[in-house]
Amino acid sequence: MQLKLKLTVAAAFAAVAGMALAQEQVVKIGHVAPVSGAQAHYGKDNENGARMAIEDLNAQGVTIGGKKIKFEIQAEDDAADPKQGTAAAQKLCDSKVAGVVGHLNSGTTIPASKVYHDCGIPMVTGAATNPALTKPGYNTTFRIIANDLALGAGLAHYAHDTLKLKSFAVIDDRTAYGQGVADVFAKVSKELGMKQVDQQFTTDKATDFMAILTAIKSKNPDAIFFGGMDPQAGPMLRQMEQLGMANVKYFGGDGVCTSEIAKLAAGAKTLGNVICAEGGASLGKMPGGTAWKARYDAKYPGQFQVYSPYTYDATMLLVDAMKRANSVDPKVYLPELAKSNFKGVTANISFEKTGEMKNPAITLYNYIDGKKTPLN
Repeated sequence: MQLKLKLTVAAAFAAVAGMALAQEQVVKIGHVAPVSGAQAHYGKDNENGARMAIEDLNAQGVTIGGKKIKFEIQAEDDAADPKQGTAAAQKLCDSKVAGVVGHLNSGTTIPASKVYHDCGIPMVTGAATNPALTKPGYNTTFRIIANDLALGAGLAHYAHDTLKLKSFAVIDDRTAYGQGVADVFAKVSKELGMKQVDQQFTTDKATDFMAILTAIKSKNPDAIFFGGMDPQAGPMLRQMEQLGMANVKYFGGDGVCTSEIAKLAAGAKTLGNVICAEGGASLGKMPGGTAWKARYDAKYPGQFQVYSPYTYDATMLLVDAMKRANSVDPKVYLPELAKSNFKGVTANISFEKTGEMKNPAITLYNYIDGKKTPLN
């Protein structure tokens, strides 16, 4: 009789546990960035931000539609390659993720945004800045960072209004991001009365810039604007020093604005001439930036680059919309995402009809003794 009672109690416990498991729902959120290749340090930082948000959400305990939700990240590598980016996007669609955080590069994000739109999955990027991303008007595309129109214009005004520079040359890496931000800087600088004396092109794989820098040196510009990323900017700064271009200011967008560039420049004094821009406030001026960064550094020491606070917020933003809609179904929560008024770590986030963030901030930086320092 005692054995029978024990078995009955055990069966009852098993049934209750089974019900609890049945009421827990796994919801996947996709993340895409380059976690291999020359830009892997950015991609890993982005992925860390999303992972940190998923861990925080699971620790809080989230119930949606009467079910306890366990969030999981499905992380994909696009290696900063547009074809790999669309393949990763299709994989996330096929996996029926509830939403996507990413991508990092404009060149991968723009084609991927169509894939997500076609399969009805919302995507939020906190890194891709080319204005063309929101031009098609997809209702599934959202950006929580300033675009290149703001970044390029901000740098042009600083060059003209504050530094009183008269002439500049442009180099871009021919990617959607590099070309886009360089074109905006050049256009606004010329409107302000500065003279463009040269234009050169490179790639996002190049490491030798001596020929194009020598051509630019002969035109004697006050500044160079580089549209591209830090794996090229670091060696370029070293080569500028070798060519005696120590007095030429060096402007770049958020792709240049990293901690890593100081390592890649390997002690070149020209690092002190860098002025770069990022969408968003500096960490110290973000609503929750300082406390969040301390937690990030404890979890991922030495890995912080630029965008992880934004991927953290992007993940939290998706889930906030799910909570308000009381559904993890993208079709149901998408209208709530568009209506967001979310207090994030980086900013208070709400959207224009286009999916662009309302009133995004930008911050300019320079490098003092190798340390990235906000100018505003």
